[in-house]
Amino acid sequence: MRDVAMVGAGMTHFGELWKLSLRELFAEAALAALESAGADHLDGLWVGNMSAGQFVGQEHIGPMLVEQLGMSGVPATRVESACASGGMALRAAWLEVASGQSEIVMAAGVEKMNDGADVTAVLATAADQEAEVYHGITFPGLYAMIARAHMAAHGTTVEDMAWVAVKNHRHGALNPHAQFRREITVEDVLGSSLVAEPLRLLNCSPVSDGAAAVLLVPLSRAHEFTDRPVRILGSGAATAAMALADRADPATLDAVVTSATRAYRMAGIQPAQIDVAEVHDCFSIAEICCTGAMGLTDGCNPAQAARSGFTALGGRRPVNTSGGLKAKGHPVGATGVAQAIEIFAQLRGEAGDRQVPDAHIGATQNMGGSGASSVVHVFTRG
Repeated sequence: MRDVAMVGAGMTHFGELWKLSLRELFAEAALAALESAGADHLDGLWVGNMSAGQFVGQEHIGPMLVEQLGMSGVPATRVESACASGGMALRAAWLEVASGQSEIVMAAGVEKMNDGADVTAVLATAADQEAEVYHGITFPGLYAMIARAHMAAHGTTVEDMAWVAVKNHRHGALNPHAQFRREITVEDVLGSSLVAEPLRLLNCSPVSDGAAAVLLVPLSRAHEFTDRPVRILGSGAATAAMALADRADPATLDAVVTSATRAYRMAGIQPAQIDVAEVHDCFSIAEICCTGAMGLTDGCNPAQAARSGFTALGGRRPVNTSGGLKAKGHPVGATGVAQAIEIFAQLRGEAGDRQVPDAHIGATQNMGGSGASSVVHVFTRG
């Protein structure tokens, strides 16, 4: 296996992008990634996308998207793992380069969620249809049950979850690509509309359109494209039971624990060495569960890490400096790649007002459904 580096990145603004189509969103991000690295061709494309067929009526998007770049003939494959589709596309692209199969490979993600589809119904296809969806459950309902389980097991409070949203909006206000560039208060969160008790509207990530893309090459060739490559040290993926009722403990995301353990082992690091991380905060409780499962809070109660400032900019281990899914937005197929772009910027010292001083090691965690799939990547300065 060869060492692999990210050498270029591009992404669109995230939000309700009514004037841009799926292919136009992809092209904007992909061309920006190619231009940033001075590359003019690809040997392969892996694109994360949860459900273009249901959102915009278009399946078989790989050939369509690579043709949009004027590169028809290049192998192009769609990757689907619900909301972890982007992270799994990154893993597939990394494997293609690491194996020696290809030299210049793009990992991208794109989703167009605001074209009139029943978003709640489409997202529910990532849950267990027979055991959960048939009985009327939605994803806010599933994460509300996770929240209730966490509250019972660990004493987590609605204020703890509100602080996650407050922190991530504070970070998102500094991100020019974010869907919501405004700060909120704990009172705003607790006073917002009830969605699925105990989760309120401001505990939930939004419905978003957007695309993101990164360019991967062998580390040995990285300086042909940039003088500041970011090396992928480790990648770990795992799955768990689809239905919450089939899990030993709904408050513990086993796939996150396993994928993080595998990524750390490959990277040869301990979680205490991570300087900055992006984790999957589709709902506020998810960040609390994921930081705990990944060992990112160094003995601090994960539920209180946002409230105490531990996971905020200026804290011991900043998490979701991009604003996370909560403020940056969550175009589901693009999210995992956008997380990698934030770490790319942080490790290159290009994050502006969001910059974590002297960041050397970063991590991303992207998951599908209610935690039935998870992928973790570890990065370092090249």
